[in-house]
Amino acid sequence: MQKKVLNINGLTRTLIVDPEATLASVLREQLLLTGCKVGCGQGQCGSCSIIVDGVVIRSCVFKMKRIADEAKITTIEGLGTPENLHPLQVAWMAYGCAQCGFCSPGFILSAKVLLDKNHDPSREDVREWFQKNRNACRCTGYKPLVDAVMAAARVLRGEMRKEELLYQPVGNKIQGTTYHRPSALRKVTGTWDYGADVALQMPAGTLRLALVQAEVSHANIKGIDTSEAEKMTGVYKVVTHKDVKGKNRIFGCTFPSNKGDGWDRPILCDEKVFQYGDAIAIVCADTEAHAREAAQKVRVDLEVLPAYMSAPAAMAPDAMEIHPGTPNVYYEQGVIKGGETKPIMDRDDVVTVETNTYCSRQPHLTIEPDCGNAYIDGNGILRIHSKSIGIHLHHAMIVEGIGIAPEKCQLVQNPAGGTFGYKFSPTMEALLGVACLATGRPVSLNYSMYQHITYTGKRSPGFVKCKLAADKDGKLLAMEADWTIDHGPYSEFGDLLTVRQAQFIGAGYDIPNIRSKGRTVCTNHAWGSAFRAYGSPQAFLASEIAMDELAEKLGVDPLELRFKNIYRPGSTNPSGQEPEVFCFEEMFNKLRPLWQEAKQRCRELSAPEKKRGVGLALGIYGCGLDGTDGSEAWAELTKDGVTVGNSWQDHGQGADIGTLTHAHEVLRPLGIKPEQIKLVMNDMALTPNSGPSGGSRSNVMTGNSTRVVCAMLLKAMKKPDGTYRTYDEMVAEKIPLRYDGRWDYSGTACDPVTGQGTPFGVYMYEVFMPEVEVDMKTGKTKVVKFTTVADIGTITNKSVCDGQIYGGLAQGIGLALTEDFEDLKKHTSLLACGLPYIQDIPDDMDIIYNISPRPLGPGGAAGAGEGPLTAPHPAILNAIYNACGVRLYAVPALPEKIKAGLEKLSKK
Repeated sequence: MQKKVLNINGLTRTLIVDPEATLASVLREQLLLTGCKVGCGQGQCGSCSIIVDGVVIRSCVFKMKRIADEAKITTIEGLGTPENLHPLQVAWMAYGCAQCGFCSPGFILSAKVLLDKNHDPSREDVREWFQKNRNACRCTGYKPLVDAVMAAARVLRGEMRKEELLYQPVGNKIQGTTYHRPSALRKVTGTWDYGADVALQMPAGTLRLALVQAEVSHANIKGIDTSEAEKMTGVYKVVTHKDVKGKNRIFGCTFPSNKGDGWDRPILCDEKVFQYGDAIAIVCADTEAHAREAAQKVRVDLEVLPAYMSAPAAMAPDAMEIHPGTPNVYYEQGVIKGGETKPIMDRDDVVTVETNTYCSRQPHLTIEPDCGNAYIDGNGILRIHSKSIGIHLHHAMIVEGIGIAPEKCQLVQNPAGGTFGYKFSPTMEALLGVACLATGRPVSLNYSMYQHITYTGKRSPGFVKCKLAADKDGKLLAMEADWTIDHGPYSEFGDLLTVRQAQFIGAGYDIPNIRSKGRTVCTNHAWGSAFRAYGSPQAFLASEIAMDELAEKLGVDPLELRFKNIYRPGSTNPSGQEPEVFCFEEMFNKLRPLWQEAKQRCRELSAPEKKRGVGLALGIYGCGLDGTDGSEAWAELTKDGVTVGNSWQDHGQGADIGTLTHAHEVLRPLGIKPEQIKLVMNDMALTPNSGPSGGSRSNVMTGNSTRVVCAMLLKAMKKPDGTYRTYDEMVAEKIPLRYDGRWDYSGTACDPVTGQGTPFGVYMYEVFMPEVEVDMKTGKTKVVKFTTVADIGTITNKSVCDGQIYGGLAQGIGLALTEDFEDLKKHTSLLACGLPYIQDIPDDMDIIYNISPRPLGPGGAAGAGEGPLTAPHPAILNAIYNACGVRLYAVPALPEKIKAGLEKLSKK
């Protein structure tokens, strides 16, 4: 141990530290300065950035022995207070930079050092600074962050006051404005407590958990020996499947036509290991370090089995059933729309193209690793806190497996760093519940980034064939498609993913005749979980490349071919449903002059060494859970204003500002201000079932239910003369103060044979136009500009919608060019998985909004989050072809693939 005298946030502190400990651990664990966030633990994400003697330090890898005595250390807690924020903190709020907010303290402190050195930076100066200091963000697409730094610099130069940065409501209206999120203040001051922060604040006696995990992908378990681990220092108990009181399975919510029963995912493996990282035992100890040490001493006797690491391997005739009794191909989905397609395809006067594409196993790469805690409260209720984005859904999926009565278990969502959908599946909720029940003690579990990457769900790869037929004028006549989804070993939502292919392959175009079929396959690679735009990236990769190839074969412009075939009155989508709005024609008309400019610009800027190209694609996504969907909320009048409750789980998309905006818009006749509306969210003890926060359903479903209950309250307050009762008048007249309600969409789910139905009442529509530069020597591709036209209905909050689209485009660039989780030995860190940093994403990104109010949307709004990740990647691949003539059908488009294509072209 070593004594250190340090100046921390202006105060001299004397600390006794382990010289080998990291600065981040000392700040967080000894001083509880949890504004310093630890994401990767490897110096790759910058969330732990703090300032030491005027220098940006990544504190998760900076050891205490390197810190000089009397060093001056600034953490986010020392930068500004809620009453006196630094201009950077205000700018972060104003520009919507604190989406999930996990990376915000690190970015703000990093930017502080830049502005101390350079009072008048250029945008490229800011981008170079964040690149050099490895500040990574997965939510924002980076552009808003640069906007905020530039704005804060103006304040520091005395050109404006920081108070001018924040939007002030005009006419007491916040809908459609850039009014900041209610959570923004806590996020920019580092006081928004994420799961790992909550764990540090748990009471004495809390057990820290570590998992014993499989290091092979498929095996029979012959025995588990915990005896040595149980003798290790600090170990309280080693929990195995024998300690699980219930079925020891998580229910996968499978469809009736699924060939499995949905009970295929063990909480703790008992008979078999199904994938690398599977949890076999849980070590419960006094410290996380002791738990991890003991976990290494658990001995698992395995009979290693053949591992089927791709769908084709699992479909081979000699492949064994991964789940005995259930075929590896466990769900099939068809599309039958219009007449037979083969006679059309065979006609001499018809032009056809066929693509065969592969959309990769994209990792979510959230900066915050998975984390959670659990305890039994004073009423004997098991309370599980996690990053869940479906607390009521997950409750239903795990209680029987844990072995607890539903009424004795409640889930709570902690403030969550981004999930982008992986938390649509329960990841550690059942593990926490089992450990808490087995020990009777509070427990916490934090994954390392390695565990987070290797043992949470990924986007399921899709092998998709798409054949289009058109007449010689370019009018689409028919489509045939065949797809295979590699969903990993667990069936949850795997059938739904195959349904998504039926809904979105060829979507956007009026195709009268369709015959398609697809399947979901069980493999031993990473289990498939929801990922933003669930299912549509696999679908549009195929159909949007096919549209470009068809345009080339017909000799017509790719935009004009699309324009000829887009939805118009009388059109129906692949599900046979008429679109709720017909917005594509106006969207393409807005894009057309920009398309012509982009083509000319790329021609002018291309050089022999680096060639430029531009591409197109369209994308669509539905807002809902297929067929019937709904949400509940409540509103209550108080002396101070109105309290609104719902379970709109927030993982960065803006549930708080969405709830506030929808409630405020309804309650405006009262003259109520936004700050008079209190939000109670995401605790099963307090909030109703609003459904999961996925598929961009929440702004529609929970936005509507929130408006419904606020309207009920408003109606009750209204007097016969049109004025409104006060709180005291409501009490005096004995009129109820609280109103519970729900809103429902009653559609029909798609038929498993025909694919026909009315699954969504509201859709999102988007057109993508990236411009790329291809290095002809190396094959490396860079997106240099991105223009998108988006129609998400009326805008609920402008800065939130901007951030969702910028962030979605950035993830689309990663999907197209760098991101993958295929190699279990290689793809184990943010860097190795291809996380895009700021220099990988263009600063030149333009969003053009086309506003078509949705008949069923709250205030006319649709969702926003899924649309921007539906089809940016086929647009980028189309742009690569336009630039250099190399046509790729699989993502990511790594430099070596493009280089190989260039070499092949050179030999022709």
